[in-house]
Amino acid sequence: MIPAVFSDRLAALLARGQRTLLGIAGPPGSGKSTLAQALLAHVHNQGLRQAVILPMDGYHLANAELARLGHASRKGAEDTFDSAGYVRLLSRLRQQGADEVIYAPQFLREIEEAIAGSIAIAPETRLIITEGNYLLLDRGHWAHVRPLLDEVWYVDIDPALRRQRLIARHVQFGRTAEQAAAWVMNSDEVNAALIETTRTRADQIFRRD
Repeated sequence: MIPAVFSDRLAALLARGQRTLLGIAGPPGSGKSTLAQALLAHVHNQGLRQAVILPMDGYHLANAELARLGHASRKGAEDTFDSAGYVRLLSRLRQQGADEVIYAPQFLREIEEAIAGSIAIAPETRLIITEGNYLLLDRGHWAHVRPLLDEVWYVDIDPALRRQRLIARHVQFGRTAEQAAAWVMNSDEVNAALIETTRTRADQIFRRD
């Protein structure tokens, strides 16, 4: 269920009659993908079928490349993504030609890798919901993301609950409880501290329970 203030804001964005790129930002485990799915279901229920979710996670560097760089233990940090490639994709979506389908990668947690060409974005797509950690970061290539989006909503959640959900997610995808807790504290929480500093750049704050 989407609160009225957010469904009304989304309706106002769509009422402009042009393609809308809506960003959903927040720290790991905050519920960004859950919100994105809820928004997609909401617009589908309103009769808008030309909508798609575009996760930033599709631009994770491959595990082999992370190992080569010595960054495997830091997967999820700002420099473990192809941020320039993500920016280029958003730019193409802003300039999309009348007959061009644009393909984007999708990250699969089951294999911890991105698969190229998994998301097809048709020319008639009116709403693109892109979600990820670093949409509001103002350095490196990430600084070019915010100007390409119509709005960015930041997902806020109780940190203890967020950590609990993160540990459960890591366990679901193969880590032991001890490994999951260690990864959350040594990796996810380091990233979360940085991401939380970008909160003030958001257009709206979406509070999750």
